[in-house]
Order: sequence, then C-alpha cells, then structure tokens
Amino acid sequence: MRVLVTGGAGYIGSVLVRYLLEKGYSVNILDRMFFGNESVKDIEDQVRVIKQDIRWFNPEILGEVDAVIDLASLSNDPSGELDPEKTLEINYKGRVRVANLAKKKGVKRYVISSSCSVYGFQNVVVNEESQVNPLTTYARANYMAETENLKLASKEFIVTSLRLATVYGLSHRKRFDLAINGMVRSLYKTGKIMIMRDGNQWRPFVHVKDIARAFLMVLEAEENMVNGEVFNVGSNMQNVTIFNAAQAVARAIGKEFRYEWYGDPDNRSYKVDFTKISKKLNFTTLYDIDYGSREIWKALSEGVVNPDDPKTITVKWYKQLIEMREILKNIEIDGVLL
Repeated sequence: MRVLVTGGAGYIGSVLVRYLLEKGYSVNILDRMFFGNESVKDIEDQVRVIKQDIRWFNPEILGEVDAVIDLASLSNDPSGELDPEKTLEINYKGRVRVANLAKKKGVKRYVISSSCSVYGFQNVVVNEESQVNPLTTYARANYMAETENLKLASKEFIVTSLRLATVYGLSHRKRFDLAINGMVRSLYKTGKIMIMRDGNQWRPFVHVKDIARAFLMVLEAEENMVNGEVFNVGSNMQNVTIFNAAQAVARAIGKEFRYEWYGDPDNRSYKVDFTKISKKLNFTTLYDIDYGSREIWKALSEGVVNPDDPKTITVKWYKQLIEMREILKNIEIDGVLL
C-alpha cells in the first residue's frame, strides 16, 4: 500500500512516516517545508517528497496512492491566531480540498488529524459523543474540517477522524511549544519549570510515538470498524492538570520542583475519555510523561537538540517568516521588486 502523508515533514508526520516505512509501506510526503527538510533529509531515498501546499498541489499525485493521512495544518492555538483567516484557509478549506480530491481520484482511505482542543472548556469528562466547545481558530478549523470530511464517507471511501490529545516526546522535527516538551526545556535552561496560569487546567497527553501507532491501527482496521468514525487518541491515565504535569516532569528527571508562572489564565480545560479507541481497536498507549520527559532531557543534555533553535517554537518561527516576507516585498534586485 502506498500512503500519502500531508505534513509528513512535521512534528507528528516525521515520526509517522518512519513508522510506516518500518512496517513495509510505500510513502509519499506532501509538505510545504516551512521548517525546512531536515526532518526527512535522511530518508529522502526511501520516500517521494513533494514540496507543495495542500491548497494548490496537483491532484494527479493522489492517483498514485491508496490512502491519505492528512496532517498538514498550522499546528497549534497561538499559531492559529496569527492570521485566523489564513488558518481557516489552510486547516479547514485546505484539508477539505484534500479529502474531496482524494475521493475523486479513487483513494480508498482517508484519515484526518484533528485535536481534543475541540472540547475547549468542559466541567465533565468528555467523549466522542460530547458537545464540542472550540475556543480558538485552530480548534474551530479542526472541527469544521473533520465534520465536513466525515460526510464524504462511503463504502468506497473510508474516512476516519482522530482527535489527538496534547502531544509530547522527541521527534525529528523538534518542538518546545508543547506543554511537556516546553517544561523540560525551561527546567534544563533555568532550573525552573514555566507553568501557564493558573495550573489547574486539565489536559490529556499522549506521546508522538503512540500517535503514529494509532494512525497505523486505523489504516489497517476493518473498514466497518473505522468508517465515518471519530476517535479520541490518548490514555485515561494521562489526563492531568498542568501543575501536576509539571511536578511529574521534575520527578521523572530527578530535579527539585521549582516553577514560575507565565501568561494569562488559560481558558481551556478538558478531561477526555479514550475508552472508544481502546475497546474498538484495542489501542493502548506504550509511553508516558516520565518517558517523554527523560528522552527530551537526554537529547538536550547530549546536544542532540538545540534549546534555542527558533524553529522549535512554532509561533515565533511563523512570525519570523512573516517578517522576512514583508522585508522581501520591499527589496529590489536589478530594479525588480521581489
């Protein structure tokens, strides 16, 4: 089976692509490469890399694949608010375009990456049947895209949406703008963990390797088990408050728990039930916050990861790209305005 992974050079995608290769799949990557191609450079001889945008790529490439895993998006809440209109254009309309074109080109399976952020703020434990409450452009775009694309499900076109818990862990595309990863970074750099106020907000967490496993499970599941379905991806055991997550990070690394508050109080808080994917697909997570914290700390300590690499903070890197674009607009070379 040949699989197209949009956003395949990203934080989740670069882990997933290698996992698919290990399992014997042929893989095409479609990625805009906003963060460069370092995350897939060592496997370029094993995959087909298409440097394109989901909004305007040539649909003919879909005729080469049997399945699409659609990860391409502006990847978190702060990034989504830089330009809400652009976020909806990419995360919503772009992924709706991918799904519709995939169906027209005879692709058999389509899996969209959504987010548990669609639950927003909840006072109760939520599952796939619960009322959503998206509070950010990123969350709204996820919900809009998954809702519209699920309508395309048919006997010939198997559609599944995975709502991912907050991700952590080491990836080939490094990120420190994720809660657990960022906590480890701040502890490494300053001896203190930065905690977003007020610390009582709940989050479900999941390791990036477990996410890769979940996508593969859906890809290989019986059609009637996953067609038209939404699955929360994570573990009931990893629903924790941000403050307790910070304590777990310090404990896992063996450092004194010292912390500092930052930001305005977070209005997002949700505990998520992951029973459905466990019962229906027999999915269980293999990794926990302790494991993820230690692997990030080890990578920092050994110089594998640069804690000051601007590309590891998504919103800052996007801002830098926007600034560069504005500068280039006003530069002339040989009398030609770029």
